[in-house]
Amino acid sequence: MTSDTRIRLLLLDLDGTLADTRRANALAYVATLRERGYAITEEEYVARYFGVRCDEFLTQFGIADPAERERIRLHKIARYPDFFDTVRLNRPLWEFCRQFRAQGGRVWVVSTGSRANIDNVLRHLGIGGPDTPDETCPEGRLDGILSGADVRHPKPAPDAFLEAMRREGCTPRETLIFEDSAVGIEAARRSGAAYFKVEL
Repeated sequence: MTSDTRIRLLLLDLDGTLADTRRANALAYVATLRERGYAITEEEYVARYFGVRCDEFLTQFGIADPAERERIRLHKIARYPDFFDTVRLNRPLWEFCRQFRAQGGRVWVVSTGSRANIDNVLRHLGIGGPDTPDETCPEGRLDGILSGADVRHPKPAPDAFLEAMRREGCTPRETLIFEDSAVGIEAARRSGAAYFKVEL
């Protein structure tokens, strides 16, 4: 990075990066699948599937019927908030983002998750999107949110990161990405932006 290039945009993954949602996701999937007659443990989900987009996870898990995968996806979204007592904000990262925004920078969440799941977690954390009323986001707000449905190719493809950059009019050299998973790190690398690996 040359001295005349400054970072103008931060892109954050949500699950495992801005928030520790590992246990809530695992418990929601375990409960949902159990209620539909499938057996999986929390440990198995975390070890093999955490960070994988829902449809891909359920396909790998052995559920071939697309209609059944969609029923499970919607049921999991409904059950997810039941486990939000286990969700924790990565406060050092979020405070850095708030200071960055106060100095004129832009901050987005870019996640493979569904928009409903993203919105539910952010609401629980007290973080708003660009159109959220101030009184409902005591922890501050983001400048944009991209979900898995907003691009054709999910991580490890760089599409979601590149789309956020496009919407903000920023180049990869002006962007810094925070990620935790192997697929997210690979997507960040392919985007051409600098990135940090987060470990919660």
